[in-house]
Amino acid sequence: MSAINGDDGTPGFGIYVHWPFCAAKCPYCDFNSHVRHKPINQSDYADAFEREIAHMAARQPGKSVTSVFFGGGTPSLMEPETVDRVLKAIRGAWTVEGDIEITLEANPTSVDAARFEGYRKAGVNRVSLGVQSLDDEQLKFLGRLHSADEARKAIRLARDLFPRMSFDLIYARPSQTAEGWQRELEEAIELSADHLSLYQLTIEQGTPFYDLHKRGKLSVPDADRAADLYELTQDITEAHGLPSYEISNHAKPGYESRHNLTYWRFGTWAGIGPGAHGRLDMNDGRHALSNERNPEKWLERVSEHGHGAIADDLLEHEDVGDEYLLMGLRLKEGLDLGRYEDFAGHYLDGGRIADLIEYGMIEPMPGDRIRATPQGALVLDAVIADLAG
Repeated sequence: MSAINGDDGTPGFGIYVHWPFCAAKCPYCDFNSHVRHKPINQSDYADAFEREIAHMAARQPGKSVTSVFFGGGTPSLMEPETVDRVLKAIRGAWTVEGDIEITLEANPTSVDAARFEGYRKAGVNRVSLGVQSLDDEQLKFLGRLHSADEARKAIRLARDLFPRMSFDLIYARPSQTAEGWQRELEEAIELSADHLSLYQLTIEQGTPFYDLHKRGKLSVPDADRAADLYELTQDITEAHGLPSYEISNHAKPGYESRHNLTYWRFGTWAGIGPGAHGRLDMNDGRHALSNERNPEKWLERVSEHGHGAIADDLLEHEDVGDEYLLMGLRLKEGLDLGRYEDFAGHYLDGGRIADLIEYGMIEPMPGDRIRATPQGALVLDAVIADLAG
């Protein structure tokens, strides 16, 4: 595999930093994001980030960090000085390679040249923009605060200032036609630099969209229509040199997201900040960690304990195997059957594998690997459930 920010095909060790605040809550979003109408004391959060990083470094000493990802929420509401303090703390806690990938998520409404220049100076070398649509009416429907023109300007600014950039779009929206999506996607490809994340609209419980959908006031494309749009997406991105390397992510070869590959290849990562999750390999096995979700309560926990974790669970072998299966089959490169056996303590059922190959849902690959076929990717949850047995 081509080298990209240290990507040699191994899972890696990443740092995820969660900034939990947004200017407004989008009606489809079930992420841990919060709106505060009073100014946020960013110095307090930077102090707490530093303390939690030090705690994680004590639990995972001697690691070499392959990626850092600022997610949210809206990390582009962070002052560049806050980002700088976090990155300095990470560099002080672990070994950080010179070609590390450092990504920051941003919304077009919170983008300006001075702020972006500050992030770049702090060490951010990849930005991921939450564009979601290039159509003004659709942006209003999605509850976004920016216009399509603002999104285009933000994309161009990011391309000028950062070596790497990506942006998100949401498709399979109500009444969306194949022709309309094709026009929007082809414009996005023309604007993009090297990476696109393309997600189907999902109705998540606990969101305003869920309530509307439940009352029959919001409808999304049925499974067949959504599958058609997914296949169209694959065809268009492939034809324009941005093939999928994961179910929803597309990149020029060599420009895949190093941090997200850490998740999908089932590496380990430290989760920093309110609501952040992590996976750490310890002497007794793999641990799943999750932090207090409420920002103010997280601050209190870090002040009292040096970290904000409210759960630290040692995973059973079967659970680790299931997680690896869930992650690995999302990737075009597939998963390593021998590695699955190491995690789960047993081999995947050969009969089930043979049946799914015969039905055209998965295919074998060199090196004792399997991956989902394009047909299998359309029903991936069912394929994973069948394999997990």
